Parts: sequence; structure tokens; C-alpha cells
Amino acid sequence: MEYVKITLDNLEKEHVCCAISNNKDAQVASKKAWLAERLKEGLVFLKSIERGKCFIEYIPAENAWCPIEAEGYMHINCFWVSGSFKGHGYANDLLSACIADAKAQGKLGIIVISSPKKMPFLSDPKYLAYKGFKVADTAAPNFTLLYLPFSENASVPKFKTIAKQPQIDKQGFVVYYTHGCPFTAKYVPLVEQAAKDKAIKFESILIDSKEKAQNAPMAWTNYAVFYNGKYVSNEILNEKKFFELVERLTK
Repeated sequence: MEYVKITLDNLEKEHVCCAISNNKDAQVASKKAWLAERLKEGLVFLKSIERGKCFIEYIPAENAWCPIEAEGYMHINCFWVSGSFKGHGYANDLLSACIADAKAQGKLGIIVISSPKKMPFLSDPKYLAYKGFKVADTAAPNFTLLYLPFSENASVPKFKTIAKQPQIDKQGFVVYYTHGCPFTAKYVPLVEQAAKDKAIKFESILIDSKEKAQNAPMAWTNYAVFYNGKYVSNEILNEKKFFELVERLTK
């Protein structure tokens, strides 16, 4: 397999794996605009030259869009190998490249947000454990901060206190999201309109800066659903899934 690294020079012409339609599509446009700024902050997006979900995206932890304390580490934003790409060792290639890059930059190790059991949009905990990652910290309801230290005396990263027990002072449904995941640009407006049509109290909050993300009231900032102040889910909802959630929570 051949891989290509996204740069400011090739960003417009390359697909971004999880969103492979044209640049005029809202999902692609939002993700590429977000990437363009993050590339200036040290983000690396390494992907298969083939079209499909086979990539790793990582950034120095100081610039990560999540509430963590992990100075000196490299943070994996997203790591996805699926479909026909699975079972060929491509995940090993991508992770090895990330580790080599982090070591070359003098990092203390690698971190990634996962969960005790595999969850949508989060890296597979079993695979990461197999590769030597261990739990550094946890955050409710089901997030783990995994780390792969490069030395025995490396500091242990952790979630910020604000993310440990996610809650907000708002009623109804509230969705926080970033453009770090392209699917939010498509589905947040659709669900917002669906809620409006049914007179369901709903608010969407775009996290549009690193500072906001690093002080967000939940561990996973790409997408978070709250209901009456309580954290509900990190799964990006379409209209059908939203109404199923409404029915379940408002019975």
C-alpha cells in the first residue's frame, strides 16, 4: 500500500477518506477548512492513496481539540481502517508511522481517546491494547484516555477535571460539535431542522476554536449530545436516530 500525507499544497485535490465527495459538499468543505488551519499547528493526516477509510490523523497534544493535560505527547485525533482495507496490516503501517514521527519530534508518547468497549467514532480499544497502549485516565460515562509512553518515567496524561463528569446548565437537547468530523456539517443542521419541525427544544453549539475545545464539558468534543443537562451520547445522529433518542428519553 502507498500512503500520502495531506499538506496545504495538496489538500484541495486529495480526498479526506471519511468524506470522499467533491469539495463543494458541505462535509468536505468544512473538514478541509478545519484541516487547513490545523496543518499549520502540526497536524498530520496520513492516508491511503486509494479512496476509502484508511487513515490516521494526529497532532501535538498541546494543540489537540479535547480537554486533556498531556504536554509533550502526540494525540491521535482519528484512526480509521475499515471495509476492504481491514486485515492487510494497514493499521499497523499507519500507527507505526505516527509513532516514528512522534519519536523523531522528541515526544513522550502517543495518546488517544477510546472506550472500554468499541464505540462509534472511537479507536478500537482491543487493537490499541494489543499495540501496547494502556489506560491513563477515565471520564464519564465511558471514555478512556489511552497512552503509549516511550519511556518508563514519562508523565501520565489525564483528562481535565471539567470533562470527568460531563454536565451542563441547559434544558432540552443540546449538541456540541466541531468540524473535526465532516459528518457534523451534514447531520447537525438536518437534526436541528427536524427538531424545529416537531417543536422539540434543541440547541446546537459549534466549538470553533482550540481554546473552547480544550475547556469543553466533555471528553469527546467532535460531537456530544446532552439532554436536560446530562450527557447522552457521542454518536452522530441523523433524523431517525434523533427521534428514536427523543422517544427513549422523554417517555
